[in-house]
Amino acid sequence: MAASRWNHNIHYHPLVLAAVPPGSRTALDVGCGEGLLTEELRAVVPSVTGIDPHGPTLELARSRAGGAGVEYVQGDVLTHPFEPKSFDVVASIAALHHMDTATGLARMRDLLRPGGVLAVVGLPRNRWPHDVPYAVAGVVAHRWHRWRNGGSTHTSAPTVWPPPDTFAQVRTTAERLLPGVRLRRHVLFRYSLMWTKPGRG
Repeated sequence: MAASRWNHNIHYHPLVLAAVPPGSRTALDVGCGEGLLTEELRAVVPSVTGIDPHGPTLELARSRAGGAGVEYVQGDVLTHPFEPKSFDVVASIAALHHMDTATGLARMRDLLRPGGVLAVVGLPRNRWPHDVPYAVAGVVAHRWHRWRNGGSTHTSAPTVWPPPDTFAQVRTTAERLLPGVRLRRHVLFRYSLMWTKPGRG
């Protein structure tokens, strides 16, 4: 589905999909929006749940659903009654900045089974002038990818701008809550956060 579309979030879907551990049976897509990543996760995980609080966007996801193995839930991941340790994969793209960073990461951590993977792609707030090189590189990369992919696709999901936390602030919070977390800053105004929960499922 996403193969014919492109934007900054879709660009990083492969990063999330590559993080799915072998043998995963269940996945949760936090802030699933129109369900593009949810459907792609279903290609590698038998049972995928997408959750989003925005009803109109979620209805669009349901209308595009590709078949069995995908469930869409309208709700807030922080309060929805998922059982702890329910998922082998918890993924989220461009949703963490819609919630308090520490609260969101702690909740997603608790929903993971031991050995499960948390894969987050987020938006950092630029810190001026420190982040000028990232901003310039992002503009150049955006223009190149937009030309290469025939323009970017917007979604109907609500936006939050600017993001509340800088990359340094996200790193500090993540390292406190998720020992051994791996963070990387990416050129298209995004960062990735990957963490494997200790233990065995």
